[in-house]
Amino acid sequence: MGEELKLLGAWGSPFSWRVVIALKVKGVQYEYSEEDIFHNKSASLLKYNPVHKKVPVLVHNGKPILESQVILEYIDETWKDNPILPRDPYERAMARFRAKFLDEKCVLALWKSCMSLGPEREKACEEAHELLGTLEGELNGKKFFGGETIGFVDIVASFVGHWVGALQEAAGVDVLTEDKFPVLCKWAEEFRSCPIVKENLPPRDKMVAFFKAQREMITSFYKNKA
Repeated sequence: MGEELKLLGAWGSPFSWRVVIALKVKGVQYEYSEEDIFHNKSASLLKYNPVHKKVPVLVHNGKPILESQVILEYIDETWKDNPILPRDPYERAMARFRAKFLDEKCVLALWKSCMSLGPEREKACEEAHELLGTLEGELNGKKFFGGETIGFVDIVASFVGHWVGALQEAAGVDVLTEDKFPVLCKWAEEFRSCPIVKENLPPRDKMVAFFKAQREMITSFYKNKA
């Protein structure tokens, strides 16, 4: 059966990247369309995601699937080989819970700890350290959150595994460090070293330059406001 599979994404988006890795893990062929989400959103993006107008969007035989975690579950249910979610119902529920924790708590706190200014930044750093401590405990002697191979939670946690390092370098701050979080840092190194991950990560130097430009814009905005 012929299938049409297209991913609308953006090179620096950790949410788009999740879908890329899941498709690579599954060995599924797809067409990729790079979106300029800041200046020139395509007609396809506006058609398939008219409400939020954001990436990623997976279009399967003309039907769009939205939101990265929803897309990951769809991929896992549609292509059964190389599962990324546990098959045990309890473990699957816990994987969803941990992924929700990452997106609803960790991503925002880590972003704020690097990109906000003044007292807000200090508060965000404290929150980020507490959340990273929770993630450190979740690994609990395992190589990956998914066990011996990367799975759903590892893919969702990629923001911690790769993007945070570039954010820290761009902002000149230390939030995730080896002395404070040795287990998590070891996981991040193992994760980035997986061939399927390593071959598809966005270039770190390009990400650092992008985040530096964003931070300069934020700093300039606050200075002008003051």
